[in-house]
Amino acid sequence: MTTRIRVGGAAPYDVVIGTGVLGELPAMVGERARTVAVVHAEGLPEIARPVCGALERAGHEVHALPVPDGEAAKEAGVLAGLWSAFAALGMTRTDVVVGVGGGATTDLAGFAAASWLRGVPAVLVPTTLLGMVDAAVGGKTGINIPEGKNLVGAFHPPAGVLCDLATLVTMPHEDYISGLAEVIKAGFIADPKILELVEADPAAAVSPAGPATRELVERAVQVKADVVSCDLRESGLREILNYGHTLAHAIEKAEDYRFRHGHAVAIGMVYAAELSRLAGRLPAEVVERHRAVLASVGLPVSYGAAWPGLRATMSIDKKARGATLRFVVLDGVAEPGRLEGPDEALLAAAYREVAR
Repeated sequence: MTTRIRVGGAAPYDVVIGTGVLGELPAMVGERARTVAVVHAEGLPEIARPVCGALERAGHEVHALPVPDGEAAKEAGVLAGLWSAFAALGMTRTDVVVGVGGGATTDLAGFAAASWLRGVPAVLVPTTLLGMVDAAVGGKTGINIPEGKNLVGAFHPPAGVLCDLATLVTMPHEDYISGLAEVIKAGFIADPKILELVEADPAAAVSPAGPATRELVERAVQVKADVVSCDLRESGLREILNYGHTLAHAIEKAEDYRFRHGHAVAIGMVYAAELSRLAGRLPAEVVERHRAVLASVGLPVSYGAAWPGLRATMSIDKKARGATLRFVVLDGVAEPGRLEGPDEALLAAAYREVAR
């Protein structure tokens, strides 16, 4: 059984979710493509091979292009290497880039496609929970620079996204737990049923073979699809998907990107919830619900690095407007809002609650 979730907008596409759904890939790539560049994490040859095989059987000229695992892939040098490879392959605007791997790989592959010949189609095959529910859906692409995460990129909706739930079973356990942070985020900003599913059986939620895994993935993807269908370029509504990310990205930079994204987002959500509470917008019990549900699946809810460095990094957050720092906050579960230009004392006080 497969589930198709439509992502609307100027360039609509499907997110296909199921087990053993690789047969859907050639249709996503389409018949016009002569050359298909399969950009994959170098640690995933066992997944990349059947992807290449499916495309070769469909008559495409397929070239596997391995890139470093994890955030090491999202560097300018790696991107430039892909451009050179595309040139050597003679890729034209009707050819296709397929990204296979976690969120870092699909971010890189998407940006390589967006920037080659000013844009060629990309099809994304996320192999991690984080990739399926967040990175591969929505058309955000990008790389990191020393000054910050995802500061260089483009909005480039994929031609399709293929989520084969079978790949989740091969994930390292801590990476799977990290991905749950983005699932839980979707619960707090839009779909409380996600929180109820996790709270009902946290032990099952941390297993890819859990009875609610498919529903959790589908619900999280649906939340993102609904939002980005209305606001691709993050001009308004889409900002709610960044709940917890302002502090999270600062933590990742402070840790030289060796800190798992989902772990940073979990801490960032607790911080945003505390900021909401201190601003008089969120009841204390909802803040404690953040801590309880995140901790129940093994995600961190506190962090202790020095505040001044984190605060300085937050100043170049993508939601900032000039000198005004803007946060996604909550007025209640599934009631996201924005807090603009909060007092510095309020920001520091919220961080003390996280650093305790």
